[in-house]
This record gives sequence, structure tokens and C-alpha cells, in this order.
Amino acid sequence: MAVVFNVAYEAWSDGAASGLGPMGNPLPGGAFDPNADSYGRYGANAGIRRLMGVLADAGVSANIFTSGILAERDPEQVKAVAAAGHEIMGHGYAQNLIPATLSEEDDESSIRRTTELLQDATGKRPTGWVSPRATADGSTMRRLIRHGYKWQADVVDDDLPYLERYEEGDLVAVPLCIDFNDLSHSMRFGRTPRQFVEIFQDTLEQALAASRDTVILDILVHTHCYGRPAGAWAYGALAKMCADRKDIWLTTRGRIAEHFLSEL
Repeated sequence: MAVVFNVAYEAWSDGAASGLGPMGNPLPGGAFDPNADSYGRYGANAGIRRLMGVLADAGVSANIFTSGILAERDPEQVKAVAAAGHEIMGHGYAQNLIPATLSEEDDESSIRRTTELLQDATGKRPTGWVSPRATADGSTMRRLIRHGYKWQADVVDDDLPYLERYEEGDLVAVPLCIDFNDLSHSMRFGRTPRQFVEIFQDTLEQALAASRDTVILDILVHTHCYGRPAGAWAYGALAKMCADRKDIWLTTRGRIAEHFLSEL
């Protein structure tokens, strides 16, 4: 049993906004929504610091899905997150730039800019990637390999890592478990933070009891959603619950990819 804590540290391009907002109903005619824009900006302004605090209190390192534009707007904050021992992942230049909707040239630009900005901010080139919406296009993986990436998390089709082979080289796919995602949990299903904790507790207990099963459980929260006081406590509670357990491997995606390659 591997358990990975994840934080989506996201932002949108200038003039674009989150498709989700506290009002729930999109404005007619595709009008720009300042309310949704403000909602999305919370993550970089306050949510990231709160979530870094609850992880520090538990002594847990996480994967940070990081929009490249944040390393452009606030490189010192991105540097601080990496310096705290978290694993920075490329997450596209901005959340509205979904690879499956981009031209090959724009997807290439997003990957290149994101990689360079994260390297400049942290001093280390990222080796792991997850696309905005975890939705790559048909050749994104080939571009990732050319930019030095070793693993990706744009897949939800298996429990365990597997190898993808391309003319450009190999890439480890580390599937993303989608069962514990604060956005779908709270906004799609209307569940509470306490239920977030209880559902994970129940799943962990049952998964550990299934002795023939080997899985990765991801806990993913977004800085603009559970980075707020009402949700951050639940993320912190799960981090403390997992921190000292001896019956799970509390790890990161990069370490999973390394382990997979060493055993291959």
C-alpha cells in the first residue's frame, strides 16, 4: 500500500478564470466571471501557505502540481515550497491551457515555459508531469521525454506504474487515484470535509485487509478549495493519520517511479 499526498497549486492565464466558483452558475454568454477569477486566485494568495503548514505539522512531503505561471508571478513562493522538501511537478503553464485543446506548437510552448520557470525558481529541473485536467494530447508524452521528464500522471487506467515506450525514449506512467479529490468531493457530490476523512479511513482499512491487492492511494487537494480553513484541517488530519503508520509506504510519485525502474 502506497499513499501519496498531493497539492494542486494552480493558476490561470491573465484574462482567464477557473471554471468553478462559489456561485455555482456560470455567467451567460461566456462572460468573464470576476467571482470565479477571485476564487481561483485564493490558492496562490493564501491556500498554499495553509496547506504547507498542515503538511509541516504532520512531517509529510507531498507532490505539488505546479502551474508554471506561478513560478513566473511568485518564484520565491515556489522556491519555498520546494525547499520545504516537497516534490514539484510540472502542471502546464496555466490551468486553462489543456493540452488536448492546444495546437502542437502551443503544447510545446506550455511544456517548455513551465519546465524552464520551475527550474529557475527551484534550481532543479522537474522530472514528473501532470497536465491541466490530467488531459494530454496524442503527442504530449513524446514532448515530455524530449524535455527530460521521466514520469507522468496523466493516466487513471491502472493501479500500478507501467512503462511507456516511444521513439524518443521511455516514460513511467504512475496512475492517479481519483477517489480522494477535494473538488469532486465537495463541489460535485456536496460532501463535507469530515466525510473526506471518513471515506479515506474506510478505504484504507479495507484496502489493507485485501492482502492480495497492491495499490496506490492518492489524496489530492487544491489550494483554492481545501486550502481554505474549512477543508485544510481535514487534509492535515489525514496527513497526521498516515505519518507514523508502519503498514503503508508514505511516499511521492517520483520515488514510486524510481522504485519501479529499479525493479524493472
